[in-house]
Amino acid sequence: MNAILLLFLIGALLLAAEIFLPGGVAGIIGGLSMAAGCVVSFVVFGPGGGTIATVVALALLGLTLYLELVWLPTTSFGKKLIVQSKVEAVSQPPLANPGMVVGKAAEALTTLSPSGYVLVEGRRYEAFCRSGQVPKGATLRVIGIDNFRVIVTQA
Repeated sequence: MNAILLLFLIGALLLAAEIFLPGGVAGIIGGLSMAAGCVVSFVVFGPGGGTIATVVALALLGLTLYLELVWLPTTSFGKKLIVQSKVEAVSQPPLANPGMVVGKAAEALTTLSPSGYVLVEGRRYEAFCRSGQVPKGATLRVIGIDNFRVIVTQA
């Protein structure tokens, strides 16, 4: 009887420890420990005792999952475990609006060979030059937009 209770207790504690331990190993070992407790109860107490122990193990598993997934996130301690902040920034500059940049003059901020960066009306854009290599500071004209960059040619 003590071995069955010990296996159930170890299983429940390992399932609860799964909150703090990454990787799922503690949860798997906890589940196996509870399953071993059920097997031992079938061997020691027969089908009646094994069935009762299995029902208790499933109830304990359900209670543990409820406490971890439903109740804990509503507590102040649980809220400290969950990341609440959001990243509002973007990793790329906004895409060029075709109506606002096509036909405009651009200045090469870097050497375009054939890709680089240009300045169009005070905004920096990644660019591709169809004219080939263009030195830094050259005056260019925007002739189109391709995916994430503007297409320029020498003016």
